[in-house]
Amino acid sequence: MNIFSFILAILTITLPVTGWTAAKPIPNPPALDATSYFLVDYDSGRVLAEKDPDRHIEPASITKLMTAYLVDKAIADGDIALEDEVTISEKAWRMQGSKMFVEVGKKVSVEELLKGLIIQSGNDASVALAEHIAGSESAFAGYMNHQAKLLGMDNTNFVNATGWPHPDHYSSARDIATLTRVVIQDFPESYRFYKEREYTFNKIRQFNRNRLLWRDETVDGVKTGHTESAGFCLVASAQRGDMRLISVVLGADSDKARTQSSQSLLNYGFRFFETHKLYRAEEVLKSARIWYGDQEQVSMGIGRDIYITIPRGRYGDLDASMEIDREIAAPVSRGQQLGQVNIRLDEELLLSEQIVAMQAVEQGGLFVRALDSIKLMFR
Repeated sequence: MNIFSFILAILTITLPVTGWTAAKPIPNPPALDATSYFLVDYDSGRVLAEKDPDRHIEPASITKLMTAYLVDKAIADGDIALEDEVTISEKAWRMQGSKMFVEVGKKVSVEELLKGLIIQSGNDASVALAEHIAGSESAFAGYMNHQAKLLGMDNTNFVNATGWPHPDHYSSARDIATLTRVVIQDFPESYRFYKEREYTFNKIRQFNRNRLLWRDETVDGVKTGHTESAGFCLVASAQRGDMRLISVVLGADSDKARTQSSQSLLNYGFRFFETHKLYRAEEVLKSARIWYGDQEQVSMGIGRDIYITIPRGRYGDLDASMEIDREIAAPVSRGQQLGQVNIRLDEELLLSEQIVAMQAVEQGGLFVRALDSIKLMFR
């Protein structure tokens, strides 16, 4: 051993490591035997794993997520109510596949049908609700496609309310994740039905087909789907601590495979990533001088809640910087952009968000404007 190697060995043994530590590498996502899949953080929208996320796939009964969403929307808009009695048509009664076993001509409440749709994946319930809202299932499909466009689901087209196979009925893993997010966000009262393990209607007890509800207590939804042509599909969501993930697995070979693949995706996301709320909506981050205004300071902040998803253990390594307009002049309207905040990790720009005025500032009087003009000349 030469003298340099000897000194280096002594230093390595005796000196404590301070400050910098090497970041743990993030392994590749699990390799899954499915046609397509997608894993995304609910709050930040960061994609953690994907395979062909925009490929057109037959969604099977995952279609019912949109059906249920439009039922909830109709309730929120006051067009229908949970207590409404729906007369079951012959078409609804004759539906094949998964059923809640409603009887033709009988009256069933919207709430019962909604539970049958979500928990039992009832095709008969789907058609009955579609007819109740739009008059016919085909007209309801028009509503579905309109809502899909509003949500930015660009690789989706609906033909029916059930997911019954049709060459023009398709969606994608990314679009399904987008829909799932608004289902959870917009209608939490109905979302609680997605974690129910069983439902009994007409003295017939049926179990939720989402096996993750029994395997993982953090999973609280969402929906399965299966046809011969679509294979086995599952969109799942789980919350551990303050972090929620959404996984979509389409075209698996079996019920067991879709369950295991979904569990693998969720475990991967929670094990190697963490999500933090960086800024609250309306939180004042900074005040700055404003010129020619009826006040000298304007408060600035972020217009919405901001979340970021990063490799686990790296929160302390984030670097935030603000860029504020050099000269802010009145009038300024509430919500007007006055700068931006940038979040970096290891020099990589992860997020750039507008900094906006938290209140309106009107122009000051003639004397104020004249005085500020002089001050700016000597600034």
